[in-house]
Formats: sequence, C-alpha cells, structure tokens
Amino acid sequence: MITPIIDEHVLERIRMAIDSVQRIAITCHKSPDGDALGSTLALCHVLRRMGKEATVVTPDMAPKSLEFVPGVRELVVFTKHEMRARNVLEQAQLIFCLDYNSLSRIDRLGEVMAPLKARRILIDHHLNPDNDFDVMVSFPETSSTCELVFRVLMQMGLLRLLDRHAASCLYVGMTTDTGGFAYSCDNPEFYEIMASIMRRRIDRITLYNKAMNTFSADSLRLQGYAMSQKMELYPEQGAALIVLNKEELERFNYSRGDTETLVNKPLAIPEIYWSMFLREDADKIKVSCRSQGDFSVSDICTRYFGGGGHLNAAGGDFSGTLDEAVAIFHQILSDLFPDTHPEEQTTQEQ
Repeated sequence: MITPIIDEHVLERIRMAIDSVQRIAITCHKSPDGDALGSTLALCHVLRRMGKEATVVTPDMAPKSLEFVPGVRELVVFTKHEMRARNVLEQAQLIFCLDYNSLSRIDRLGEVMAPLKARRILIDHHLNPDNDFDVMVSFPETSSTCELVFRVLMQMGLLRLLDRHAASCLYVGMTTDTGGFAYSCDNPEFYEIMASIMRRRIDRITLYNKAMNTFSADSLRLQGYAMSQKMELYPEQGAALIVLNKEELERFNYSRGDTETLVNKPLAIPEIYWSMFLREDADKIKVSCRSQGDFSVSDICTRYFGGGGHLNAAGGDFSGTLDEAVAIFHQILSDLFPDTHPEEQTTQEQ
C-alpha cells in the first residue's frame, strides 16, 4: 500500500486551482535533468488529458542525452524562444513549479515569473523551499519530484489519466534521480510506485538503457580520460575528486549531459564512500557530490558551496576559479578529517 502523505487540504487547493483555470504553465529548474523533464512532461500530459491547455517552459535546452523522453520536442525553451516563453507565462492562469525550491534556480525565468499574478504551485523534493509559492508540496525525503507527481495524481484520483507516455516520463525521472536505483530509494513504497508505473506497459528496458547506459563516443572518451587521468583518491578520508577544466571539455567536444554520471563512478572503489566532481563552465564551477551510507554530501554542498540537495546526492555552483574550488575541497578534508594528511596520500590513477 502506498501511504497518502500529502495533506488533503493542500490537495483540495490544487484541485480547485486546476478546475478554475484553462491555461496552465509548468516550469522546472535550469539545466533540466531527468527528474525535471520527467515530472513536468508527465504532469503536462495528464493536464492535457483533463482538457487543459498545458505547456512546459524550461529555462534552457534539455541535454541531448534526454531527447528520448516523451514530449521533449514540445518544450518551450526560454533561451531559444524567449518571446513565446514569456507569452506562455504571462497568459497562464496557473503555474506549476516542479523540481526547484526557489525562483533563483530558474535563471531569467524567475524575473519573468516574479511579478505575475498567476498562482504558483510547488511540487519539489529539495530542502528549504522559499516562500515564493502559493501552494507547496515539499517532501525532501522522497526519491524525486517524479515520485511526488505520482503521489499527487494518486491522492487526487487521477491515475486513470496516467497513460504509457506519462508513465514513461515518471520512470525516467525516478530512475535518473536515484542513480539507477543506487541511492534515495530505500523506502519500499518507491518500488510499489515503480510497479504501478510499469503496469502502464512502459518499455522499461529501453528507457533504462537510454537513461543510464547510452553515451556518445565523445562522452565515453571524456569519461575514460577523467577516470584514468583526473581521478584523485584520498582513501584515508574515503574521498575521490575529479576536476575537468574548459580546455579538457572542449578537447572531447563536451555537450551538456556528457558527464552526468561521472561523479558516481569512484564510489565503485571499496574504500571510497564520497566523491566530488568539479566542472569548469563558462561562468561558474559546477559542483556535484555523491556518497554512500549516512555520509551527507548535502551538508558539504550547503556549507562550502551555497548549494544543497539530498543526503547522498547534492551539488552547487561556485563563482570563483577552478583552483579555488579545488582548494575548498582540500579545506573540507582538513575540516572533516583533521587528524589526516590528505596532501601526503593523494593517489592519481595513471
């Protein structure tokens, strides 16, 4: 049995908001991942089956690696079609905010949405949501926003509208946001929800392989280079660090999504239980962390990089240089493991 965790008064407010409008916009965070795309597109599909004019507006393009998700080609991308995106949001009578907890996470879309009068409904699983929303469904302990969308639909009696396409979207989000069922999915109800999704006759094997096991040749070469030349191990602290600068990314024709699972790979080493990946983007350093057990990388990303996330999967953006970000990593080792000497035991795989 799947426990109804969402307050009925909250669900009633969502139900009334949907029933009272026709035009609905659905938004997600910048650099949308599988959970962001899966949750928004699944909800969009269900709303359309309810007879609503629903449109997904994203801050920027989805990565090529997720172009297989049903409905991706119908996204209204702000960085590509700004005027159309603005029009959709300004004409919307209701705006769903999925997989982000603050308007700051949707880049320039936040500036467009802030003055609008349309009610905003948050469905999200990240910690500490802002007070920018009229209705909030916030459960950080759940695996993904896709899981929360399923729970909302279930408790509202709308699972009859969850067809194969919408279910496929939810499956992709729940799969990718748990690293292929590696973390954030210890609750047995996660698998009951997954079973319900699979009963919609989704092509699970194909979806899993496309989401988790499909890479371009350039991506594989980049990951191979990162693992063989750039992975540094700190066994005494159970840590691993991978750093890629802009020149290295360009050398392998980097495309967004090419390094999506790279941070997970050092965790296959028995003595490593947390990993950090630093990627130098055009305007920032992207920080990604993963861990195993009860070691919280969310605390690390929140304290040192102004980010956050979940116990075993977190990240953030750093506005300094790559060298400064690496220095912070070494500071983390010193702060958390003061009796060790990381500079003396660093091992780089050759």
